[in-house]
Amino acid sequence: MQAAANTVQNAMGEVPTVVHPEYKGRTTGEKMKALAWFGPRDVRIVEAPVPDITEPDDVILKVTGTTICGSDLHLYHGEIVTLQKGDILGHEFMGVVDRIGPNVTSLKIGDRVVASFQIACGECAYCKQKLSNFCDRTNPSTLQNYMYGHRDAGFFGYSHFTGGFPGGQAEYVRVPKGNVNLLPIPKSVTDEQALYLSDVLSTSYHCVMDTGINEGDTVGIWGLGPIGQCVAKWANLKGAKRIIGIDCIPERLTFAAEQSGVEPLDFSKHKDVVARLQEICPGGLDVALDCGTFHQPKSLLHKVEKTLMLETDVPEIINEMLVSVRKGGRVGLIAAYVGFANHVNVGALMEKGIRLIGNGQAPVHKWWKEILYDYIVTGKFDPTFMISHRVPLEDFPRLYEAFDKRDAGVLKVFVETKFSNPPSPGCPKLSRVDEWP
Repeated sequence: MQAAANTVQNAMGEVPTVVHPEYKGRTTGEKMKALAWFGPRDVRIVEAPVPDITEPDDVILKVTGTTICGSDLHLYHGEIVTLQKGDILGHEFMGVVDRIGPNVTSLKIGDRVVASFQIACGECAYCKQKLSNFCDRTNPSTLQNYMYGHRDAGFFGYSHFTGGFPGGQAEYVRVPKGNVNLLPIPKSVTDEQALYLSDVLSTSYHCVMDTGINEGDTVGIWGLGPIGQCVAKWANLKGAKRIIGIDCIPERLTFAAEQSGVEPLDFSKHKDVVARLQEICPGGLDVALDCGTFHQPKSLLHKVEKTLMLETDVPEIINEMLVSVRKGGRVGLIAAYVGFANHVNVGALMEKGIRLIGNGQAPVHKWWKEILYDYIVTGKFDPTFMISHRVPLEDFPRLYEAFDKRDAGVLKVFVETKFSNPPSPGCPKLSRVDEWP
């Protein structure tokens, strides 16, 4: 892995990074199993050095639960150009504290914790506002700085575009700034309930809170993967009057209807999504939310442009939302857009007075305690509703294949390691991907 620079230049001048992605292996030479990227659709279980304390604020976790996220498919397909062969993937994980650096005072060995997917310093102006995703001091990527004018925080397991930090689809993981980036989990909360605070729960909640859903709103959700399913739950809790879910996978449409009262719109049957929405919701949506993760182009024009790398992202869902919302409506983007899209309907945005809101990568630190204590501990929101399977770490390569194909019934998967607790009551038992129907 390439060495990270100590400082980078951004739009605000030179900003120091206070953590680095490289880590020391243990002097004993211990190895761990981890999932690594070697090329498009080529991920493998490898033997990697077990990390040791490298910087004084580090915490080393024994990973007790990890998972695959829809945004990982960008990596799987090789769409993030800064991936390097052998990079360890995974940004959504939890574990038990195994080792702590001398500066770590808020945790002790044996504590059960969940990690935020972003790495925050805890001290910059953004971190002081709990906007951990905007941390100025943990991502040395000059490419991201060039493309966006600034840099987001460093992320675990998401290429050198987000800092090059090894991820948590592994048996052990090094967490920089452990005092800041780990949340202790109370005994009353199971691993299956806690794991997804790392990303999907915080991301879906942020989408709803940042875009704004008011009591009585009519909401459209594009994409009914794990994020979309959770957004539907949150929208109900925030008082939405009507929720319309747009997807093409029958099992996900049915699941959303049964779990959250979502009105399904199958775009494989209704090719013109806008026309269908205007038919069933003639006044327009109050809120439209893009919860997709991997946007395949629909039209020939965008298939050609994306193939030729004339655009990195397609605007078709954005345009559907802009036309479908009412005048003065709100459009939120929590989906993983990373670059450039052509032919965005800017006219509809301007003429209709639409608030187009880039939700950004969710500030996990802003929301995770609220979600944990106000919703999970109280029983108002049980994340286990979305767990469809439980598999061992060794099945990760096959799991990526199944997730990429959107195999029937695969939603959110709990991936266990040799350190995991047994499945909690009511949660899926261990199975193997090759055994699935």
